[in-house]
Amino acid sequence: MHLGHSHDGPAAVSADATRPDGTRRALRIGLGGPVGSGKTATVAALCRELRDRLSIAVVTNDIYTQEDADFLLRQAVLPPERIQAVETGACPHTAIRDDISANLEAVEELEETTGPLDLILVESGGDNLTATFSKGLVDAQIFIIDVAGGDDIPRKGGPGVTTADLLVVNKTDLASYVGSDLERMALDAKKQRGELPVAFTSLTSAEGVGPVADWVRVRLAAWTA
Repeated sequence: MHLGHSHDGPAAVSADATRPDGTRRALRIGLGGPVGSGKTATVAALCRELRDRLSIAVVTNDIYTQEDADFLLRQAVLPPERIQAVETGACPHTAIRDDISANLEAVEELEETTGPLDLILVESGGDNLTATFSKGLVDAQIFIIDVAGGDDIPRKGGPGVTTADLLVVNKTDLASYVGSDLERMALDAKKQRGELPVAFTSLTSAEGVGPVADWVRVRLAAWTA
């Protein structure tokens, strides 16, 4: 069932914020980024960090497989019925921006069958720096890059880096091994993004996904206010 949302691209108005019964629906946050940047690992870490206090579900996107959903299921980050997989069959950005129907149906099915939910995470398949989500699908976007991809990525820009509500620079523990300058990345990200926030993370560290989880909590508080 669709709730009267627009299926247009990024310029579309945001999806209806209420369920058919008039109550506030779940906050939807999209996670995008290049292949190997740590999107699925970040989703798993967020579920572990937030699941005790929040009702969460996840939609994953892969082109021809359900690999990311299978990873989350093996990790048991959520009950199986709270994880939905979408096989896009095309470039990942197509299913999160151009034709969001499959993802939107997965999101709405989760709301109907496992709700009421507080938060739905929609993970894109690995894509390039131009990947963005339709506003008819998600309410906020996180874009994840990693230091192993090169410390010039923030400087290169692209809609994913410059316009996402949160930019995550992941795998900071690898910086010294791959010759990436974290201070340079921070300066370049600031230049590209202005006042939009940037979080530096290492999921192997004690702090882990903490900065991203804190940002999600703030967005959720504003959403439910």
